[in-house]
Amino acid sequence: MTRERRVVLSLAVAQALFQTASVLIMTVGGLAGQLLAPDKSLATLPIACVALGTAIATVPASLLMGRFGRRPGFILGTLLGASGGGLATWAMLVGSFPLLCVATVVVGGYQGFAQFYRFAAAEAASEAFKSRAISFVLAGGVVAALAGPHLGAATKDLLGTGAYAGSFMAVLALSLVAAAVIASTPLSSTQAGSEADEPPRPLPEIMRQPKFVAAVLGAATGSGVMVLVMTATPLSMVGHHHEVTDAAFVIQWHVLGMFVPSFFTGWLVKRFGLTTMMLTGVGLLLTHVAVAMSGVALLNFLSGLVLLGVGWNFLYVGGSTLLTETYRPSERARVQGLNDFLIVGVVAAGSFSAGALTDAFGWRGLNLTAVPFLATAGAVIAVSALRSGGAQARPEGATP
Repeated sequence: MTRERRVVLSLAVAQALFQTASVLIMTVGGLAGQLLAPDKSLATLPIACVALGTAIATVPASLLMGRFGRRPGFILGTLLGASGGGLATWAMLVGSFPLLCVATVVVGGYQGFAQFYRFAAAEAASEAFKSRAISFVLAGGVVAALAGPHLGAATKDLLGTGAYAGSFMAVLALSLVAAAVIASTPLSSTQAGSEADEPPRPLPEIMRQPKFVAAVLGAATGSGVMVLVMTATPLSMVGHHHEVTDAAFVIQWHVLGMFVPSFFTGWLVKRFGLTTMMLTGVGLLLTHVAVAMSGVALLNFLSGLVLLGVGWNFLYVGGSTLLTETYRPSERARVQGLNDFLIVGVVAAGSFSAGALTDAFGWRGLNLTAVPFLATAGAVIAVSALRSGGAQARPEGATP
């Protein structure tokens, strides 16, 4: 096995472990919050705190890895995940809602590091393999789709006292296994020495590139809408008289929708071009809204959440791939950090508003709030492609 493929495989395993922990928290976090929160409108706050922790960690994580390399940073991230899982376990045992929120902020720090797995894979890959490397790492989330919801339900009462304490203990265990995987991955200990050959440009100059605008807006909008809806789904389903097991089933298929396409999204990008794939992602998310508006039966939740996952995948893989075309090696840490900070900021807004929007407007109203953002993203992606001369719209190998 070549080095680039070994790195991608190891990062895919690390992604699978991280995403399993993440999906587990998405599945039980709102329910655990509802159990402990003094005000039920705050039920999704522990999930929102994950996004807050990610926002706090994202830029420092990128800069730290720019200085010391990927492996130390990724290991530090897994240790944050283990620490957060342990704190959340203790919070459930003692019944402390504030401690649960603090714990999920710490778990969010894990995500602040783990979200760079895809860029580490792109850096280890050849130019021709880059989009597929990103896709294959994200495909590790398929394991999360299968394991996360069921692991959360199966471990809910594992410790006997304190509902969901066992679920958060599983987060601790998954994080420690991920630390071992990263420690054995042949990642470069420092950034490439060639970076010094090209001086970095000012960030405003980089941000004015049409490709940068399209990359960030596409990935951020897709992620924000996805998290907004996914966070509200378990509470909305239970509120419409579905069982918790039904909610876990829907979340499982949603996450499959997020990550199964990664086995072929890279090929689709090469075949049809980045803009086509990103606009298709916007269309799929709008289709989810239409399905959500048509009813609250189990099939509506299931089919809508699958569409939501696939739409996110196309936007996220497309945006991540396009971003790699916007910076020089010397600019990598700053631009990647800025990109993911902006994405996480949108995700945090979606997470924090999910509970309040569901409480105020219901499931249908919450989904309607996504429409203007998706329409804006679609328009900007198309216009940005035209301003770039259609470069990101063309499939690989096409002539101008």
